Amino acid sequence: MRVLLLSHTTGYQLRAFNDAAERLGFELLFATDRCHRLDDPWQDRAVAVRFHDIDASVAAIVKRARESPVDGVMAVGDQPVPLAARAAEALGIVWHTPAGAAASIDKRRSRAALAAAGLPSPRFTTLHIEDAGNGPAAQAPPESGLDFPMVLKPLGLSGSRGVIRADNEDAFAAASARIAALLARPQIRAARSGLEDAILVEEYIPGREFAIEGALTDGSLTVFATFDKPDPLEGPFFEETIYVTPSRVPETLRQRMAACVQEAAVALGLRHGPVHAECRVAADEEVYVLEVAARPIGGICSRVLTFSRRGGGEHSLEEVLLHHAVGRPIHDYSREARAAAVMMIPIGQRGMFKGVSGDEEARRVPGVTDVTITAKPGQLLEPLPEAGSYLGFIFSRGVTPADAEASVREAHRLLQFAITRDLGVNR
Repeated sequence: MRVLLLSHTTGYQLRAFNDAAERLGFELLFATDRCHRLDDPWQDRAVAVRFHDIDASVAAIVKRARESPVDGVMAVGDQPVPLAARAAEALGIVWHTPAGAAASIDKRRSRAALAAAGLPSPRFTTLHIEDAGNGPAAQAPPESGLDFPMVLKPLGLSGSRGVIRADNEDAFAAASARIAALLARPQIRAARSGLEDAILVEEYIPGREFAIEGALTDGSLTVFATFDKPDPLEGPFFEETIYVTPSRVPETLRQRMAACVQEAAVALGLRHGPVHAECRVAADEEVYVLEVAARPIGGICSRVLTFSRRGGGEHSLEEVLLHHAVGRPIHDYSREARAAAVMMIPIGQRGMFKGVSGDEEARRVPGVTDVTITAKPGQLLEPLPEAGSYLGFIFSRGVTPADAEASVREAHRLLQFAITRDLGVNR
């Protein structure tokens, strides 16, 4: 079996999918944004694509697929998703629709689709960015009928990047200017997603947040895990830190969240493939689907999920998804019985990363299964809302969700990060 995998060349999950493919005896055909002028610089025989140049990239993929036919499609990260959908369509492979893929990475289109389907959704409007005398600035708050507090979000960024709560007009002006400056950065403009010139403004929904990991099969959702996010996400920034599964909320609420995610996915046009969804449950137990991404959980967070199957053995999320991509049933996979947690280690201050201590002690905390520091010495770090990465990840297992959560918190307490003070250069 051969699966077309679309990703950035530096995607964390590439190795995980490659390892999974080797265990299964599958072959991966990579389509990545590597330099198209060099002859296979990564030695992976990847098809060189540009995620903003869909037509030319689809043509390149179809040409290679004539030589090496593929049985399934997978996308890692948000930006490759629209190209993956168009490639699947051109190759005659069942996957998410191109319209659904495009909506899943555009918060404005996603909100409009959910509202049109009559699903609970925050009221929203769009704020356009214009060039002002001293650089990018946002226009004044629109007459939209929205009341404070509001949440401002870039249309196309993920991982809470650029998401800011504003409680009054001064905070609104500061937030919109800060997001505009973020969207003006060369590395973001270089992505050429077409989503850099506007900001989504929506009403703030108080409540608890959850994440759902699963896969759609002809529009029917199989839930792999429902994650609690135990740290409050109330603003002004919305940094995700800990995911814990299984969720500690009642089964009836978990089922309602899953049903809402399936409805939202269908409303967007997603039908077949992995999904990662974010939900907020209000005080009255109303479920608001904040987003449904047509891809697996990001980074190396997938390590938090381990599956068993009739016949024994442990299996990774990537193995399950590769089976699904080629049309094999996945109903006999189930998440392990133990509770599990992952902490995405937050960046506390802007500065140059020098190193970490206490990591060996952290690894010895009962329940901790791994501590992976992904920041590199000499790397310039910055916290949310500008941050595009984490310091690393802590994984744990436990008898109960509370045990798993306590383990990652204790491991994090033992870590000491050396970060030089920011001198305000090259902001």
